[in-house]
Amino acid sequence: MLSRRRFIQAGTIASGAALATHSAFAEEKCGLLPPSLAGLKSMKDQATPITRDERRVRQEKARQLMEADNLDAILLMEGTSLAYFTGVQWHGGERLFALVLPAKGMAFYVCPAFEEGRAREQIANAPEGDQPDIRVWQEDENPYQRIGQGLSDRGIATGSVGMEETVRFVFTEGISKVAPQLRIASATPVTAGCRMIKSDHEIALMRLASNVTLAAYEAAYHALKLKEGMTQQQFEDLIEAAHKQLGFSGGADVQVGEYSALPHGSVAPQLIREGTIVLMDGGCKVEGYSSDITRTFVLGKSSDKMKRVFEIVHRAQAAALKTARPGLECQAVDAAARKIIAEAGYGPDYKFFTHRLGHGMGMDGHEWPYLVRGNTTKLVANMTFSDEPGIYLRGEFGIRLEDDMRITETGAELFTPQSTSLEHPFS
Repeated sequence: MLSRRRFIQAGTIASGAALATHSAFAEEKCGLLPPSLAGLKSMKDQATPITRDERRVRQEKARQLMEADNLDAILLMEGTSLAYFTGVQWHGGERLFALVLPAKGMAFYVCPAFEEGRAREQIANAPEGDQPDIRVWQEDENPYQRIGQGLSDRGIATGSVGMEETVRFVFTEGISKVAPQLRIASATPVTAGCRMIKSDHEIALMRLASNVTLAAYEAAYHALKLKEGMTQQQFEDLIEAAHKQLGFSGGADVQVGEYSALPHGSVAPQLIREGTIVLMDGGCKVEGYSSDITRTFVLGKSSDKMKRVFEIVHRAQAAALKTARPGLECQAVDAAARKIIAEAGYGPDYKFFTHRLGHGMGMDGHEWPYLVRGNTTKLVANMTFSDEPGIYLRGEFGIRLEDDMRITETGAELFTPQSTSLEHPFS
């Protein structure tokens, strides 16, 4: 099962199998598909890949930000930022594979010699085109010397190089040893500076991912209602299978009853029964772009206390949406939702609403910036976030509502409709 936490950590998830393969997978996981899943149609044809020209524009913006931040180059290794700027998907472990993107001049790659064929295959689709500068190293050679020589060739052996935030210290240390006069800095002002503000194409992919996940949730929910006493794992399998039917890999963590009061859940086996809270939290990827949606519901009749808590959380989510707008600090959006919850008796601070309001989203499920107290970053149009207030009552239940949100020119919008009822979450 592709859990929410594994989904967030995974970075990029391939989802190119045909619908027939999706159906076979789903039936293997769930047996004969329930009608609500069997009736789903693939939405794969609605997803348009990011192009080489779009990545070229991203690199040019990165160069502009480098000059503003007094960086001569940035260094990227395996992970999301490398994929964002080049389309290269790389998993290299302890061997150094890197892209150095200078503020001026041509980028270059450093690659293990035995991986050159695989690298060239992917780099051919990157902005560097048909004649990339790829510097290879053999297993008994020092790869950092290739970095140092490339920097020297571009006249920046004594300049400033920004390291992407996920680059491990062992690699940074190796570079500093072969180029001791180099100033090592953070590349986050450049990488986050580019990735925080989405293009219209990126927004469209994220909107589609949200719609796919919500459709998968609804189909799984209707199947759940037909089978009393389903386990947590069986319901998670339905959600995964529904995503497959829709043409994408995705899933959710499901927490039931008292375990829903743990925001990221429990490993304890759980059974879904009438009258208990069920919280599902997860998403999918569409051409590398994430959704992250939470729905909380009750099969049958909910208690008055459950309804009251749901209504408070619903108002808090709406307040955050109404508050968010360009020019406002990130922390103000968190404060708007937290104020609603505290004034309703579930404060102060993090006592019952135990986490920040939301996180930035894009190719990573969690990325810069964050809607949290103390973050003075100003909102800008086409930033994207989760909007996910919650109230968690230990030993009883928790309720969280989460939708993905875009900052518009004048305010903010959700990609999916708010849930309005515990007993009818998709009405």
